[in-house]
Amino acid sequence: QVQLVESGGGLVQAGGSLRLSCAASGRTSSSYAMGWFRQAPGKERDFVAAISRSGGTTYYADSVKGRFTISRDNAKTMYLQMNSLKPEDTAVYYCAADSRNTLVGLTTTRGYAYWGQGTQVTVSS
Repeated sequence: QVQLVESGGGLVQAGGSLRLSCAASGRTSSSYAMGWFRQAPGKERDFVAAISRSGGTTYYADSVKGRFTISRDNAKTMYLQMNSLKPEDTAVYYCAADSRNTLVGLTTTRGYAYWGQGTQVTVSS
C-alpha cells in the first residue's frame, strides 16, 4: 500500500502564495507520475497540474497556468507552488500518484491509483 501525505495548505489573502508538498511512503515503487487535483464544495474534482515520472514533462490546467508551478525533488516527493492566488482557487487540494510509466491520463482522476487525504486551501478576497 502507498500512502500520500499532503501538507502546506492554509488561509491566505488574494494575491498571496502557498506551497503544497506531497510525500509518498509505504510499499513504493522507484518512481511515480504525480499530480494535483482540487475540489471545491459541491463541485467535481478537477485537474490542476501533473508531472511525469522523470520530471521532464509537466501539465497544467488553463486556470492555473502562469501562476502555479509543479516540481519534484526526488522520485517520491513533489510540490505545488501557488502564486497570485485568487478566491476561486479555494478548494481541497489532493495529491495523486501512479506507478505506470506513461503520460496517458495524467490530467484525469482515472490516471492515478493512489490518493492523499487532501489539504484545504482558502483564499480570502
